[in-house]
Amino acid sequence: MSIVTKTKEMPIRVGRETKGRAGKGVSVITGLPLTQLQLEEIAKQLKKRCGSGGTVRNSAIEIQGDHRDLLVAELDRLGYAAKRSGG
Repeated sequence: MSIVTKTKEMPIRVGRETKGRAGKGVSVITGLPLTQLQLEEIAKQLKKRCGSGGTVRNSAIEIQGDHRDLLVAELDRLGYAAKRSGG
């Protein structure tokens, strides 16, 4: 007999952070269930779509600037159920 446990999927959140960046804001995408290589590919697409720079750090994608609405729309288009977080 096998024991099956239900795992809760971590929600995909798109927020904004300024901490440690000299007041400059970045849009941060967390909760994507992807490998590091896949995260880098998605980040490349999103940076191109936003016309901005960014990076992948600690399993989160950081895009320079406040592009939360555009990122949520683009992630929804790619098939990920993303939600905007924060104010």
